[in-house]
Amino acid sequence: MRQLGTRKRGRGGHRGVTERETELDENQASLRPSTSCGNRSAQSCKVTRHIIGTRWRGMIASAAVALPMLGPLSDSGAQSPEAVPDNATARRFGGWSCNRGYRRTDEQCIGVAVPPNAYLTAFGDGWECERLFRKLDDACVALAIPPHAYPDNGSYSRGWRCEQGYRESGGVCAPILVPANAFAVDSSYGKGWKCERGFSERGELCEAVIVPQNAVLDVSGERWSCLRGYARSGEACAAVEVPANGYLNDAGSDWRCERGFKRDLAACVALQVPSNWQIDFSGNDWTCDENYLRAGDACLREQRR
Repeated sequence: MRQLGTRKRGRGGHRGVTERETELDENQASLRPSTSCGNRSAQSCKVTRHIIGTRWRGMIASAAVALPMLGPLSDSGAQSPEAVPDNATARRFGGWSCNRGYRRTDEQCIGVAVPPNAYLTAFGDGWECERLFRKLDDACVALAIPPHAYPDNGSYSRGWRCEQGYRESGGVCAPILVPANAFAVDSSYGKGWKCERGFSERGELCEAVIVPQNAVLDVSGERWSCLRGYARSGEACAAVEVPANGYLNDAGSDWRCERGFKRDLAACVALQVPSNWQIDFSGNDWTCDENYLRAGDACLREQRR
């Protein structure tokens, strides 16, 4: 390819080619505008080519003059690497972090002073006390666990908990007074005891639950409920009287009427319905057909406007 652009003469009359001129020539093919004439006349095509050629040579000359002035790319804008202090490691994408066992203080890595009965944390920049020790200032002191207590590693606990049947009181585990027919529970609130099944709490005592005939203790063990087919009446269970065309409900403590009947006091009576009706979703009442409106006990045709 013919070299274009500014050249410099060497010794012996030879013309040397600069590196930037070569780079410029390699891009000429993609930058050069099209000079195709298409269907135009020869004279018109000649004028067009002359204009394009003149402009193209001017652009090449301007670029050849400007490129040497730019000079080689400078690294002056690049940031110098940050100094990494002792006991630290440079990060892949810049900066640095302290090695395990050191913590960052200002721009240095200071060693973590781990006291006796302690260990480095997972991140390696702090320490925690061993089990059965608690942090006090910059040391780990042994837990003082009172009698009838056991260690507790909870974050917000005092380091120990009382055994079942005891409760913390003034830094010791005091026994819980459990009444007859009750048992101690492991709970930090309430009375610390619960009545046995068949007994209910009355003040500081557990009294027996009196279960009437046709009843059983419920799941709590402190109350009773009637058997299916019976309903509570005061402190007794009375049989549910189911009328003709009726049946026990799902709970078994009341009754409802069959479909096509409605409840009337203690009986199930057949639905008295007019023309143009149908039983509703409940099965115990009726509604009018489409285009009819209910008016008392009748279905009247809707008047269209």
